[in-house]
Amino acid sequence: MALDYATLDLLRQNHPAWKLLRAQHAPLVASFLHRVFVAPNVRTLRQADLVEALEDELFALRRQLGENAFPGSAEGYLNDWAENEKGWLRKFYPTGEDEPHYDLTPATEKALAWLESLSERSFVGTESRLLTLFELLRQMSTGSQADPEVRIAELNRRSEEIETEIARIRAGRITLLDDTALKDRFQQFLQLARELLTDFREVEQNFRTLDRQVRERIALWEGGKGKLLEEIMGQRDAIADSDQGRSFRAFWDFLMSQERQEELSSLLQEVLSLPPVVAMRPEPRLRRVHYDWLEAGEYTQRTVARLSEQLRKFLDDKAWIENRRIMEILHDIESQALELREEMPGGTVMRVAEASASIELPLERPLYRPPFRPVIEGTALDEGDAEIDTAALYAQVHVDRAELQGNILRALQERNQIGLGEVISHHPLRHGLAELLTYLQIAGEWNRTAVDEESTERIAWEGENGITRRATLPGIIFVRNEP
Repeated sequence: MALDYATLDLLRQNHPAWKLLRAQHAPLVASFLHRVFVAPNVRTLRQADLVEALEDELFALRRQLGENAFPGSAEGYLNDWAENEKGWLRKFYPTGEDEPHYDLTPATEKALAWLESLSERSFVGTESRLLTLFELLRQMSTGSQADPEVRIAELNRRSEEIETEIARIRAGRITLLDDTALKDRFQQFLQLARELLTDFREVEQNFRTLDRQVRERIALWEGGKGKLLEEIMGQRDAIADSDQGRSFRAFWDFLMSQERQEELSSLLQEVLSLPPVVAMRPEPRLRRVHYDWLEAGEYTQRTVARLSEQLRKFLDDKAWIENRRIMEILHDIESQALELREEMPGGTVMRVAEASASIELPLERPLYRPPFRPVIEGTALDEGDAEIDTAALYAQVHVDRAELQGNILRALQERNQIGLGEVISHHPLRHGLAELLTYLQIAGEWNRTAVDEESTERIAWEGENGITRRATLPGIIFVRNEP
């Protein structure tokens, strides 16, 4: 993705992760969601449990910051965070339950991961990542090689290295990783383990997006049922055979092996008992990180199965409605036929829209006409010598709307409301009337603005040639937007 101005400005306005980082209560949202979802690796929570946890969090913060901090209710905050405009939580009703559940969205997980990466690390390793890069390049180079001789030569080289290493160990020359190398590799393992858990929510979201697209296509389909099923099954196969689908299936098959699970448990127990790793004080939950992978992957698998079941029921219901309509039409035809059996009707019984087929011959179609090409004359331009005053080009005035909005938001961080005149007194007008009009435009678009027609305020600024200009306006008050 190109990080140009237009792309970044669009992301700043629409991406939920960026909105979370810009939110007024971003520390509350990020810390609470990280504590209840990410830290314990919880996929979904009931509304009652999540409301109770948030009420405890708000109670502790109000005792620390004052009773006026976070005046909203816990359930109101959760509903606000789950709105489509913000999209930090996904609120849904599981099948067979009438209580809403909540889950993190992939955008929120990305924002939390980025915030976690801002903390300073006492040790930043590079060797293990370089070795990983070399190993990946070697696997790609060898795995894409179709020449048998080249593959055999590579295997022979690796066999010689292994035999040399065995001989060195038998001779008593054992090379051990020092503490720095162990810390380097363990830190990279922690990072990849967290990223893997984060990716599962994005994979699950992609499957839900596919299901929603298929349902929309079914609802708007006007063709035959066979063609519709062919397209739907084709999309399902396309997802399963996509790069993401194949990668997820390979990961799942690898991790579902009992031998691999036992090997992972043994390796984790052995590595976590090493003195350099113990000194890093890893989280106790790390001992069962592979079970967290299994739980997250299993939840994704259940989501795909549940979506497939709902899609099948949706198709069955649609087919039942169509069959019922067909039976009603047939029953209506039979009833009319029985009524007309004894007495033939007079006049017109049925009208046919077309008595014959319309035929269009190929030669009746208009022939291709080439588009008109304008003739451009190559007239030479004469060099002009007119004297033009270019001062107007440098006298343009640009008012930064974002800066003016920032002035209002900073003032509202300490107060519940503030008047336009007071804002301008703290930030005097530099561009005169154009800047004042921009303030008025912001006031018209502000979510909560009060206009006091009975009171007026005079706003002054210094114009061109040092002349002081004044404007008389009704009292305009900006009110802080409560979440």
